[in-house]
Amino acid sequence: MVSDPSGHGFETRAIHAGQEPDPRTGAVIVPIYQTSTYAQDRVGETREGGYEYSRTANPTRTALEQALAALEGGRHALAFASGMAASDAVLRTALRPGDHLLLGNDAYGGTFRLIDKVLTGWGVSYSVVPLSDPDEVRAAVRPQTKLIWCESPTNPLLGIADISALADVAHEVGARLVVDNTFATPYLQTPLASGADIVVHSTTKYLGGHSDVVGGAVVTDSDEIADSLFFLRNSAGAVPGAFDAWLTLRGLKTLAVRMERHCDNAEFIAQALTEHPKVSRVYYPGLPDDPGHALAAKQMRRFGGMVSFTHADGERAALDMAARTRLFVLAESLGGVESLIEHPGRMTHASVAGSMLAVPAELVRLSVGIEDPRDLLADLRAALEGQGR
Repeated sequence: MVSDPSGHGFETRAIHAGQEPDPRTGAVIVPIYQTSTYAQDRVGETREGGYEYSRTANPTRTALEQALAALEGGRHALAFASGMAASDAVLRTALRPGDHLLLGNDAYGGTFRLIDKVLTGWGVSYSVVPLSDPDEVRAAVRPQTKLIWCESPTNPLLGIADISALADVAHEVGARLVVDNTFATPYLQTPLASGADIVVHSTTKYLGGHSDVVGGAVVTDSDEIADSLFFLRNSAGAVPGAFDAWLTLRGLKTLAVRMERHCDNAEFIAQALTEHPKVSRVYYPGLPDDPGHALAAKQMRRFGGMVSFTHADGERAALDMAARTRLFVLAESLGGVESLIEHPGRMTHASVAGSMLAVPAELVRLSVGIEDPRDLLADLRAALEGQGR
């Protein structure tokens, strides 16, 4: 029994943090507490754990949150019903009408849509800036800037930002740095250790890892931030159910071994694509000539399982190729054990069309799974050469 796994390695924390055997039955796996409410002995007197109502707290969700905090190296974690619910909670607790935020020029389309279509109606303004250049970020800061929203690696162009440098910029002006760590996961990098104030995850992706659950999470060291997020989540109700929390917790147990295989396969695929005549550019920080390679090697354990590339024959060829693969499933999302392929311009990033965040029309994004890499490469080659379904 590991009563305090905080001083142990990542793999040990992923399996044991918040996941003690059940004291009553000895069950090794955290139970699914599929209940909406909890008995009280007297009015206002709750039993062990202080649970009253599952919108506020649930023991399965608590176990997940303790594990997430341990993996990110934070003091507090809060689980949400989706990654966008987590992002929305962070934005709504950090910003007020009249405030300003900085957003990277290669951000997830859903994040851009939330900020551009929802928060601006609430009186919040934003500027788009290349986060890979801290000097440009510093120049874009206004007196009203309260937040810098960062992805690293970015979605879908796999750009790398210097998290420590961005934290310095934010803290110089009393702003907060938020890092969306979905692509990297805490196995590959821990932004709080580099100075970030808040880490956001779509746990739907690598943390769940099996394409069978939707969820989100926020991790922070700040008591103030955690209290604000808890109050908003309880008030607005964007909580995951017990079974969703349990599925995500199950996924965490194998995160380390899965990420190693994702990285192995992505490195193999990325290098092979650089040699294909139908590929004009490969975006992957693990490639030695990638603009973000040196920084990624410094702040990440490895380079991740996402690869993007542009088709040399343009948008129509990219669309046709994405529809021909057999093992790479044409679908949105990422981070599952199975490989996925998508066309960002028409799918995940359609909401940024015509904006400063618009992606290349000929871009294809791969979520490289844990299958045999030789089979995956053969599938991509056949599709690029006009074969397949």
